[in-house]
Amino acid sequence: MLLTPEIITILALDFIFLFFGTIAFFISIRIARYWDLNSTTPLQYKLEKQSFLVATIIKYIFVVKLPLFLFFIFTANKLSNVIVGAMCAAGVVNSVSFGSAMFFYKILNLYIFGFWLVLNHFDLKNENQPYTRYKFLLYAIGFIFLLVEIYLDIDFFTSLDVSKLVSCCGALFSAASTSSFSFIFTVNKLYFVYIFYAIFVLLMISYIFKNAFVVLSLNLIYVFIAIISLIVFFGTYIYQLPTHHCPFCMLQKNYDYIGYVVYITLYIGTFFGISGAIMSILEKKKEKFYYNVSAIFNVIYAIIISAYPITYYIKHGAWL
Repeated sequence: MLLTPEIITILALDFIFLFFGTIAFFISIRIARYWDLNSTTPLQYKLEKQSFLVATIIKYIFVVKLPLFLFFIFTANKLSNVIVGAMCAAGVVNSVSFGSAMFFYKILNLYIFGFWLVLNHFDLKNENQPYTRYKFLLYAIGFIFLLVEIYLDIDFFTSLDVSKLVSCCGALFSAASTSSFSFIFTVNKLYFVYIFYAIFVLLMISYIFKNAFVVLSLNLIYVFIAIISLIVFFGTYIYQLPTHHCPFCMLQKNYDYIGYVVYITLYIGTFFGISGAIMSILEKKKEKFYYNVSAIFNVIYAIIISAYPITYYIKHGAWL
């Protein structure tokens, strides 16, 4: 097992999440079962006090998990210096068979726990607290995903072998690769670019009409197509190398850490879009603030990644 200060920090926080998260889980199940705001029993009074405790724990988990996710990427990038064959976080993460699944759960949990805070905000804003049962059921489900993430974290760090030769990002993100990403390189990259801009335009139009179901669907599609198009096309202009498709290298100092800006912008834009759409459906009114924030950050994302190929073409008079 490889132990560094960064790995110890991540694992220590995972165990803290596990301890407090488990307490919140059992309390959440109890609240979901017995909550009755109209009741004046001692049990209801106790549940009301415990609900604030659980909310505090969940806020703590999310507030720490958000920067911890970025810290995990930073740690993986740093470990690439000691893992044979790895040149960035991609090689380190994919040095185990479940690396992609672990990364998926990390991202999924950021959306789930973030939305829990949104639902909690709307619940407390209403004196009838109509979402109390739903938000604690949501946490119970989210806790299961958190358990999976923590298990994969522990398994990942205990499985790291500095003597094992792993594939570099160039081998992982190519048509010749046997990884789960290889299929996207068998399709003409311009198709993904056209789809990306088509979805982007439709998304901007959906913000005008504010149809919640359309906004929700397009944001879900947008986050996936944005990442795929970034890997197969836009990322190559960040690297100025047509064969470099890694989504992790742009997080390094060599590229001014632009990857952090890109991914944070994409997360904020799609998170507010998805959350705003769901709350519009539940509240039966248009959540303009969430739509506006989503639109602003999705536009910023599109501008940033579009600037690279446009700037390259202006400088060189040709595309990669």
